[in-house]
Amino acid sequence: MKISYNWLIEYLPIDEDLSKIIGNPQKIAEILTSVGLEVENLEKYEQVRNGLEGLLIGEVLSSEKHPDADKLKITSVSNGHGETLQIVCGASNVAAGQKVIVAPAGTQLYPVSGESFTIKKAKIRGVESNGMLCAEDEIGLGNSHEGIIVLPGNATAGMAAKEYYNLYNDWIFEIGLTPNRMDAMSHIGVAKDVCAYISHHYNKTAKPVSPFNNKFKADNHSKNVEIEIKDHAYCERYAGVSISGITVAESPEWLKNKLKSIGLRPVNNIVDITNFILHETGQPLHAFDLDKIKGDKVIVETLPEGTPFITLDEKERKLSKNDIMICNGDNEPMCIAGVFGGLNSGVSSSTTNIFLESAVFNPASIRKSMLLHNLRTEAAVRFEKGINISLTVEVLKRAAMLVKEIAGGKISSEITDVYPVPRKKKEISLSNHYLKKISGKNYHPDTVKNILTSLNFTIVREGIDNIQVAVPFSNPDISIPADVIEEIMRIDGLDNIEIPTTINMAPAIDTGLKNALEKERIIGWLTGNGFHEIFTNSITNSKYFNDETLATTVKIINSLSEGLNVMRPSMLPTGLECISYNLNRKNSNLLFFEFGKTYSKIENDYHEKQNLALYFTGNKNELNWNSVAKKIDIYFVKGIAEAIFSLAGIQNYEFKIAENEELNECLISAVKDVNIGFIGSVKKPKLESFSIKQPVYFLCIDWDKLISFTNNADISFEPISKFPQVQRDLSILIDKNISYAEIENVVKSLHIKKLKNIQLFDVFENEKLGENKKSLAINFTFLDKEKTMTDDEIETMMNKIISNLENKLNAIIRRNA
Repeated sequence: MKISYNWLIEYLPIDEDLSKIIGNPQKIAEILTSVGLEVENLEKYEQVRNGLEGLLIGEVLSSEKHPDADKLKITSVSNGHGETLQIVCGASNVAAGQKVIVAPAGTQLYPVSGESFTIKKAKIRGVESNGMLCAEDEIGLGNSHEGIIVLPGNATAGMAAKEYYNLYNDWIFEIGLTPNRMDAMSHIGVAKDVCAYISHHYNKTAKPVSPFNNKFKADNHSKNVEIEIKDHAYCERYAGVSISGITVAESPEWLKNKLKSIGLRPVNNIVDITNFILHETGQPLHAFDLDKIKGDKVIVETLPEGTPFITLDEKERKLSKNDIMICNGDNEPMCIAGVFGGLNSGVSSSTTNIFLESAVFNPASIRKSMLLHNLRTEAAVRFEKGINISLTVEVLKRAAMLVKEIAGGKISSEITDVYPVPRKKKEISLSNHYLKKISGKNYHPDTVKNILTSLNFTIVREGIDNIQVAVPFSNPDISIPADVIEEIMRIDGLDNIEIPTTINMAPAIDTGLKNALEKERIIGWLTGNGFHEIFTNSITNSKYFNDETLATTVKIINSLSEGLNVMRPSMLPTGLECISYNLNRKNSNLLFFEFGKTYSKIENDYHEKQNLALYFTGNKNELNWNSVAKKIDIYFVKGIAEAIFSLAGIQNYEFKIAENEELNECLISAVKDVNIGFIGSVKKPKLESFSIKQPVYFLCIDWDKLISFTNNADISFEPISKFPQVQRDLSILIDKNISYAEIENVVKSLHIKKLKNIQLFDVFENEKLGENKKSLAINFTFLDKEKTMTDDEIETMMNKIISNLENKLNAIIRRNA
C-alpha cells in the first residue's frame, strides 16, 4: 500500500517541538516500521522526471525561415540573463514575442516516453543550433507534440521552469500491511499510529487532525431518494445524499497530484473525489447518476442466480444469488455492492445530478463476489477486511462538501442513514498478569491507558490489577486480550521487547488430532536427533506438477501471484524450496521435518490430508577430528522411518519396493496392506528444477493413517531380562533380484517367539559367487526371558530358519570350509 508523505502530514499536529520528527520523511518511515507498518520502500516522487532541471523561460526575439528547409525556422531567443541563443526549431507555432521553454545545450531531457537524452550544440542544415524549444511531451509535462509550449505573456524570461510550474514533489512510503491491519489502510489510519507513537515516546500529546467538520448543510430537499435494505445481514448500514447541478470536469491540480503520487490515474472530479476519500479515510464511496435511478429509490438486495448484469468494463456477468446488489425502484441492478459499478448507472461527462453512497456491507459476501467475478477492486479489498462503521455518515458529509466545492451544485437532500441495529463496541478485559506473561514486560497502568486511549480505545473500567476497554470500530480484528497486548507492544516499539534470560519454547502441537501426545513425542525425538522443524506455504506453484497431478489439484481462483496459484498436492516442492534456499547460503547438511497438509479435488469433493514430511541432504554427522563424515543414504532414511513407527507403537509394518515419478529407490511403508508413507531419493531432473546439485531424500508419512494404527494401550514397560541374549550369524547366497525384505518376511512368518531381532550386516557381490548372485550376512538375536537357552534350542530355531530360506528362496547356506 502507498502512503503519500505530503498527504499524511496534513493529519499530523503542527508543533514546533515536533517539527524535526514530522518534517523528516525518513523519521516517519522509522516510526511506521516500529509500530508494525513495515516500510518496504521509501522513494521520492517527482511530478516530472528530474524536475525540469536546467530548463528556463526564454523570449523569442525573432523567427525566420531556414534557407534550405521550409519547415524549419531559425530563431533568436533571449535566455533572460543577457544572452541570445540561436536555435533551429521545427515547430509550426513558433513566433517572435512568445515566451517559451528553452533547453540550452547540455540540458538533460526526460520525455514522457522513451529514454532521456542530452541537448547538444549542432548544425542543422548548415545552421548552428544552441538548444531546443520544447513541447509538452519532450519534457514530461504532458502528451502533446502539436507544437512548442507557449506561455502567457506575463511569464518572466530567465526564470527556471521548475519555479514557474511549481512542480509537485513528494515522498512515498510503500507499506507492507498484514491482513489484520485494515485500520491502517488509509492516511488517517496511519496518522493515528504516528501520533500514538509520538505521544508515548516523546511525552507530547499528539492527536490526528480530523478532516471532518460541521459545515454540512442541505441547500434544498428537491432530490430525496428512499433507501430500503431487504436483508440487514448483507448490509448493516447504508447512507446516501443527493447533489444536483454539478459539472463533471477535470479535477484541480492538488487533487490530481495527490492521486498520481500514490499511483492512481485521475478520471474526473467526481470519481477522483471518491478515490481521494477512500485513501484518506478507508471508506469506499460510490456515485450514481441520480437521473438514472428509477423511482427515486435505492434497494439493497440479492437477485436470482444467473441474473445478467453489465458492469462498467462493458462485460456481461452472471450474478450469484449471494451477490449483494444495489438496485433501483424497479428492482433493476445498478451496482455489485462494494465491488464494481454498472455501465448504465455510473457518472458520465453529461451527468448533472448524483447520488452518493456510503455503506457497510458484509465482508464475507463481498469477498465471495470479488472472487467469483474476478474483480479485486480497492473498495472490495477494504470491505472484505471490515471498515469503520462509525464514520459512514461523517465521510459522506465530507465527500458531499468536496463535490460542492470542486464540481459545484447544491446539496439537494439531507443525509438518509439506514442503520436499524447500531453495532455495540466489543469490550475486552486485560489483566496486568496476562500482559506481563505475554509481553514479558512490566507496564505501568498509566502507560497502558495512555497508549490505548491514543489508539481510540475507550476505558470502560479500571481495577487494581486489570483494565476493561471498548475496542474502536476501526479495529474489527481485535477480539481477545492478546490483540490488545499486541497494540500496546506495537506502540511501545517491537524493538523494546525485553528478552528474558530463559525462553520456554514448545513445539507445534495440534490438539485437534486424535492423539496429540504422539505428535509431541515424535517432535521431541526428531529435534533431539538434529532435525529442525520448518513451516512452508500450503499455496504453491502449479509449474511443479505434471498434468495428471494438476487434474486433481485445488486451484486458486483469484490468486495474488502467478507463482502461488494452487493448493499443494504434495509436500515435496515446498520442502525443496526451503532446501534450495539453505544450500544457496552454504548450509549443506540439512535435516528438516514439517507437519503440513496436502489438498486434492476428486470430482466435486475436496480432500485435505495431514502429513509428516522429512527432508534429508548432505552428511549424517558433522566432520570433526575423530570421526569421518558419512553421507545420508536410503538406509539412514529408512531407519528414521522405522524409529518413528516404533515411537508410535506400530510394529507390524513392512516396506515394499515401488515406482514413483519423482523418487528413485522408492519404498512404500504399509500396515495391514494400508500404505502409511513412502521414502526415496529425489530424481535429478526434479532437483535441477530447484537448482539443487546434491542428493536429497524424502520421507512422507500419512499422519492421519499413522494415528489410526496407534494404540497407546499396546505400549508397555517390562524389566530387562536377567538372562543373556544369544546371537547367531548366517551367510547365505541368493539371487540378486531377491530383496532383504523378502528374507525378513520369510523369517517373520515362522513366528519364532524367542527371535527378538534380525539384522543385515554385510552385502557382498562378486563374479566368483556365480551369475546374478549375491551374498548376505545376517545376524539373529534370541532371548528366553525365563531361562538361559541351550545350544540345542538355538540350533533347532536356526535350522528352521535355514530350511525355510532354502525351500522358499532357493538360498544356499555358506558354511566354513
